[in-house]
Amino acid sequence: MTFTHCRKRFLATREPAKNHLPNCVLLKNLEHGTEDIMILGDGLAFISAGLKYPGIPSSDEPGKIFVLDLKDSRMKPMELRMPRNFDLETFNPHGISLYTDPSDDAVYLFVVNHPHHKSQIEVFKFVEEELSLVHLKTIKHELLHSVNDIVAVGVDSFYATNDHYFENQFLKSYVEMLLCQPWGNVVYYSPTEVKEVSQGYYFANGINMSPDKRHIYVADVFDHTVHVFERKEDNALTRVKTVAVGSLVDNIEVDPETGDLWVGCHPNAWKLFFFDPNDPAGSEVIRIQNIHSDKPQVTQVYEDDGHVLIGSSVAATYGGKLLIGTVFHKALVCDLK
Repeated sequence: MTFTHCRKRFLATREPAKNHLPNCVLLKNLEHGTEDIMILGDGLAFISAGLKYPGIPSSDEPGKIFVLDLKDSRMKPMELRMPRNFDLETFNPHGISLYTDPSDDAVYLFVVNHPHHKSQIEVFKFVEEELSLVHLKTIKHELLHSVNDIVAVGVDSFYATNDHYFENQFLKSYVEMLLCQPWGNVVYYSPTEVKEVSQGYYFANGINMSPDKRHIYVADVFDHTVHVFERKEDNALTRVKTVAVGSLVDNIEVDPETGDLWVGCHPNAWKLFFFDPNDPAGSEVIRIQNIHSDKPQVTQVYEDDGHVLIGSSVAATYGGKLLIGTVFHKALVCDLK
């Protein structure tokens, strides 16, 4: 794999343009990354903030989880209270997923956590009246060695992406990135079974599920694609198709009504990993409609050259609003046209 080929995978020569939306506002108190966002059906957005990721600028502060009521015109993020028995000092949240238990409507928050740059999954129960989280368990497993994102499919089961093959920080951050080999994978976890269900990703990143829970979507950053899988009864995955996006796809959110995919993208990842404040990485939001049809519609909804928003990683919609998060920068909320 040549250096030139690797730069192509990073889209290193692309210069992002501006394709802005109306009434965009940067959210307060979110200065150090809002890497992943999930929205409950009632418009309450959960935001994973403060990620420390090798090779990316970050703050010294521990990570946090915020909520934002998208029905409230003040657009004021509120930090969730964490339990005393939880190690906050090393909390380093990455991908997140929400699961609502159909039996009692309890809301569970699954968080990919990287204390000391390791990988583990934290499972919390959300207490809305107190705006707090109760920590239920920490999940560690040898197959969950470099987790990026997660989609919960039960109160203690999920699919997760591993973005790297190696655990060693040097091999992971430099050697593997520059080799650009398809060594990422997807793992299914439950208390009774843990198994690899898909492999061959240049950088497996965002993962999510269709509203009918029959399909799983996986973003491959350096392949610029979203993969569509059918879930089997034994939780294995069968590949259905691959959709070319034309950008470096990060997290995937799914509209529960339309089934549309909203993808936070990096128009030029070279600028993200080799950060220059005078020439910042841009942001891009892609919408994929009718993904299960013969001709999925891939549309750019937002683009910025990095002077408003640096390094977009996620985009989620509710009530005519678009909420865009970033790896290490701020968060933006806009009106959809």
